[in-house]
Amino acid sequence: MFRLAHLSDVHLGPLPELSYRELASKRITGYINWQRNRKQAMFGTTLLNLIADMRAQRPDHVAVTGDLVNLATRKEIEGARLWLENLGDPAWVSVVPGNHDAYVPGALKRALAAWRPWSVGDGGGTAGHPRFPYLRVRGPLAIVGTSSAEATAPFFATGTFKRGQALATARLLEQARERGLFRVLMIHHPPIAGAAAWSKRLIGKQYFSKVIHDVGAELVLHGHTHLDTLYWLTGPGGDRVPVVGVPSASQGTGGDKPASRYNLFEIEGEAGNWTLTQRERGLSPDNAGIGWVRERQLLSNGTAVDARPRSDAREAGPADAPLAVEP
Repeated sequence: MFRLAHLSDVHLGPLPELSYRELASKRITGYINWQRNRKQAMFGTTLLNLIADMRAQRPDHVAVTGDLVNLATRKEIEGARLWLENLGDPAWVSVVPGNHDAYVPGALKRALAAWRPWSVGDGGGTAGHPRFPYLRVRGPLAIVGTSSAEATAPFFATGTFKRGQALATARLLEQARERGLFRVLMIHHPPIAGAAAWSKRLIGKQYFSKVIHDVGAELVLHGHTHLDTLYWLTGPGGDRVPVVGVPSASQGTGGDKPASRYNLFEIEGEAGNWTLTQRERGLSPDNAGIGWVRERQLLSNGTAVDARPRSDAREAGPADAPLAVEP
C-alpha cells in the first residue's frame, strides 16, 4: 500500500512588513484582506500541529497544491523555501504553484526559482525555473504536476490551463499508463465548472477535461477553494476519475470555511485494478485537536465508488451534494 498525503493553501503568515513600493500594486487589496480576515483565521500553531500530525501518519509522499504565500513578496517566497526545507526532502514533497504564489507580475518566476527542488520532475529538467507539466515516479505512482498560476488584475484570482500544457500533460499521462502506474494529476484551481466563483475560475478547463477524457488519470488533486470537495470527470471508456479538493492547511476554527485539514490517500493494486481510499484528518470545530474527519472509498478494483445516484453527468458536485450536470 502506498500512502499519499495532500495539503494545500498554506498561506504562510504572518505577513512581513511591506514597503510603499510593494503596496503600490495589486498587493494593497491582498494586504487589506489579510488584515481584515486571514490574519485572524490563519495564524498561530494550526499549521504546525497539522504538519506534525501528518508526519505521524508516515505518508510515502506529500503533494502540495499551491498558495504557499499570500502576496508573493521576496521575503515571503524565501520564507516558504525555508518552510519547504523543514517540511521534507524534495524527493518526498511535490509542489505546484497557486494564484497567490503568482500574485503580481514576476513573482511566479522568483517563487519557482526558489522552490525548484520541490517543483521539478525526475532528472531535474533543464536549467532555470521549473517547467510544467513535470513527472515524478514514486513507487507505483506517477505524479504529474501542472500549473494554473498566473498574475491577475485586482479582485481576480483566475488560473489558466492552456492547450500547450494540455498536450504535454496528455503525453506524460499516456507514458505513465503504458508503464502501468497509478496517475495522480496535481493542479491548484479546480478544473470543474462552477466549483469556484467566476472571478476565481480556471480558464481552459475544457482542455483539462479533454485530457482526462482522452487519456485518463486515477486521481486529480486541487486546492484554491479552501473546501472539502469531491467531483468526477469522465475518462476513456466512461471511467470516472475522482477530483478531490482540500481545505486550507492553515485555517483556524470559527470561520465560514472548514478548519485545517489534509487528505491521506491509500493506494493498492495494479494497473486496471486499483483501489483508492481517501481519509481526512483535521482540526475539530471546538479546537480540541486533530482527528479523523471522514473516510470514503473512491476506487475499488479499478471501478469508481460513489454512493450517490448515477447520472450521465460529466461532472458531479461537491461531496454530500446531488449530482450536477454542466450546461
